[in-house]
Amino acid sequence: MHTLSEENYLKCIYCLWQDKGQKITPTAIAESLGNNPASVVDMIRKLTDKQLINYDKKKGVELTAQGQKDATLIVRRHRLWEVFLLEKLDYDWDEIHDIAEELEHIKDASLADRLDKFLGFPEYDPHGDPIPKANGKMAKRYSTTLADLKTGGYCRVAAVKDTTSSFLQYLQKLDISIGTKIQLIEKIPFDNSLVISIGGNGRTTVSQKFGESVLIDI
Repeated sequence: MHTLSEENYLKCIYCLWQDKGQKITPTAIAESLGNNPASVVDMIRKLTDKQLINYDKKKGVELTAQGQKDATLIVRRHRLWEVFLLEKLDYDWDEIHDIAEELEHIKDASLADRLDKFLGFPEYDPHGDPIPKANGKMAKRYSTTLADLKTGGYCRVAAVKDTTSSFLQYLQKLDISIGTKIQLIEKIPFDNSLVISIGGNGRTTVSQKFGESVLIDI
């Protein structure tokens, strides 16, 4: 049985590894969780003792087979709860992450499977992240960003990298959600901002940071 803090670290390491595809440094963990480096080092020691991670001071942290299994289950619960909150309880997509952060720690062995079945076995959560299946497999992860799109190209919003309330509210203001079609009309050399057409309607200028936070399917 893991503590809530241990589960948060496992999920953090798992998600950072998904994004970076390499061993994770203590600094990256500290930045992601907003914790001080000393507490991160202490938790790394605890997780290593429990054989949930391997740590090399030069290369960083990686999950063991058991650590990955446990982290995947936490992520599975979190993303299923997000679907439930949005689809069944009518929360907005900028509200569900923080609530799911609490619900993901419920440890009933069959809860995730029952929730998955109740929801119709969804493949993606409301932010476009793939939901791990009971066997650990999951649908395609999207990695191409709007900023990577060639000028004149068309795409569909597949996921968002930034799940903060402020960014999701900004997307809602622009009438952008998962599945929205976007055309990249122009890249402005001065600051790499993007001129886009959302759903074929007019022109909107967004920042490079915005473009790097939106994952697309071409």
